[in-house]
Amino acid sequence: MDKSKIWLSPPHMGGEEIKFVQEAFATNWVSPVGPHITAFESELSSYLGIAGCAALSSGTAAIHLALIILDVQRDDEVICSTFTFSGSCNPVVYLGAKPVFVDSESLTWNMDPDLLEEAIRDRISKTGKKPKAIILVHLYGMPAQLDRIMNIAKHYEIPIIEDAAEALGAEYKGKKVGTFGNIGILSFNGNKIITTSGGGALVSDNIDYVKRARFLATQAREPVPHYEHKEIGYNYRLSNISAGIGRGQLKVLDHRVRKRREIFEFYSEKLSPYFDFVPEPIGHYSNRWLTTAVLKDTKLKSVVQLQQALELEHIECRPLWKPMHLQPVYKQNVHYSNGTAESLFNRGICLPSGSNLIINDLSRISKVLSALFC
Repeated sequence: MDKSKIWLSPPHMGGEEIKFVQEAFATNWVSPVGPHITAFESELSSYLGIAGCAALSSGTAAIHLALIILDVQRDDEVICSTFTFSGSCNPVVYLGAKPVFVDSESLTWNMDPDLLEEAIRDRISKTGKKPKAIILVHLYGMPAQLDRIMNIAKHYEIPIIEDAAEALGAEYKGKKVGTFGNIGILSFNGNKIITTSGGGALVSDNIDYVKRARFLATQAREPVPHYEHKEIGYNYRLSNISAGIGRGQLKVLDHRVRKRREIFEFYSEKLSPYFDFVPEPIGHYSNRWLTTAVLKDTKLKSVVQLQQALELEHIECRPLWKPMHLQPVYKQNVHYSNGTAESLFNRGICLPSGSNLIINDLSRISKVLSALFC
């Protein structure tokens, strides 16, 4: 059997990236300034159907700036999904604020609207004030129950930071995710559906928010001839070279989404006797960034066995996110749990989902997994 390494979600170049990178070198625009940055922001805004975009160094940086823009202060509470990557909530702590974790629902694995409302009411009752913001994650590319969550946020007048780091290209009722909240967040890390090698973006229909993000991301330098700073800024701007890569990647984004959805369909067809796969509810269109699978009640009781078997065959896989409220660093934080995230973490796995996988790779993975249940 072929023993070449199969990665979980490797970068996949489309071919046009090098043209933009060479142009950046030829014109000496190699810093966090240059025409590719402006063009990338414009093209990304057009793709999403949103007013403005600030290209930044990472999705985490974008969340940090979003919190500052929404005036999150020390000791404020911010509601966060517990079933997510730590980059979604760590920026809350950067500001001395407090993440309050809310569990998932079983339909999409995203923030449970019922628990969200319970959490808001309880925090108001216990602290005398409402949470300052909600960070809503679209996990593994699947849109959350946006109608319900947006209505709750509107009712309590709490702004939403929409973390679409894993969900670029996904849609809810025909509208791109990342465009529903007050501020949207994207990531172009090397494992995402498109990459700029590293990078992210803040998007919003509020142009003042976008302008503020660009200002803060360039060390909050005032528009005067000398270096003048009236507030603390950050070195968070994307480089012109990375933006060039992003422009090339945007050209193949829809193809990448289609390929990842095809990979999901392959797995769900071949492995459904052994695993449950999260379906697409009506109105949801997932980019299927990663195909996630949850063990059924079979003789194989541990995802550790799955990982070990795949690793022996040089196939990379990952467990599902460990809930934030179970992380040692957040053990003292308030959380509202229904057990969903913990159950998924104990029984779930992320399967190789790179858009450059070929049918032989998928068959090899399926064969290894199927053999475990025979």
